[in-house]
Amino acid sequence: MKIRDIYQLCVEEGMKADPRTREQVRKYFSDKRKELRGLSARDKKFFDKDCLFNPYADTRVLYGDPQREVRRILVGIDIGPGEIVMADQLAYRGDEIDLIIAHHPEGAALAGLHDVMHMQTDFLTNIGLKEESARQMMKSRIDEIGRRLHSINHTRAVDSARLLDIPLMCCHTPADNHVNTYLQRLVNREKPKTLKSIVGLLMKEPEYVEAARLKAGPEILVGKESSKAGRVHVDMTGGTEGSATVFGRMSQCGVETLLGMHYSENHYKNIKAEHINVVNAGHMASDNLGMNLLLDKIEKKGKVEIIACSGFRRFRR
Repeated sequence: MKIRDIYQLCVEEGMKADPRTREQVRKYFSDKRKELRGLSARDKKFFDKDCLFNPYADTRVLYGDPQREVRRILVGIDIGPGEIVMADQLAYRGDEIDLIIAHHPEGAALAGLHDVMHMQTDFLTNIGLKEESARQMMKSRIDEIGRRLHSINHTRAVDSARLLDIPLMCCHTPADNHVNTYLQRLVNREKPKTLKSIVGLLMKEPEYVEAARLKAGPEILVGKESSKAGRVHVDMTGGTEGSATVFGRMSQCGVETLLGMHYSENHYKNIKAEHINVVNAGHMASDNLGMNLLLDKIEKKGKVEIIACSGFRRFRR
């Protein structure tokens, strides 16, 4: 497989697993084409044309020739200069790395992370909120994340890859879509009655078993083991945490339990006030599950060797 093939496969499979409707995804592309048409000739030079076929701004080839053949991939949840130097050392030992794939975004993909958060407006609409209310709730949070990302040094890993000439890409939301859809289908099918039952379902997956062994397994964040699960909403994709003010509306729409991968202290306090149960599946374990589901598809498409690092563990299904 070539780097280009892997990138395109990640995008295509990410869209297949997207919790949004097809019409909502098509609208994203329509809005981007409209945005491009409205730009001046000068501004068009800075327009990211990948968004015309890839609806995930946090998933990009960050460095390297897209036509390069790939036989061995180093995969990690977080990739920084240290992991890139490690890839160079592996090559020195005879294990040449053709491509590094980070789960969490770096470079321009990190700078554009807030663009992905618009997905959450569609999620909220789909569970029952009015579209305008959902958009207003998300706007301030998206703007906040955009301001925060604008000031950071997001090119360190990409610069390291360029200096050592090791191709680098990141795959964030397509993998998160996979874990989100996988777990939502699981709870819809199994219909767990209690929060303890939800944790039991998670503990049948090897990623969560491994996380528990490392003292970072699933936990009940709000509620008791015996609390009724009711309507369970899986909340594991869409860039990063959304608005902290939305939980009351979610409760009004009938959501009784949230199954997520991480919650900040601010979000935790807001959720407790709205009497919604929360099962925290675990961040690294959930990222592992999403990446493993996607890598299964990559391995079926082409013969590649996966080397795991930086919090990633390879489990095949």
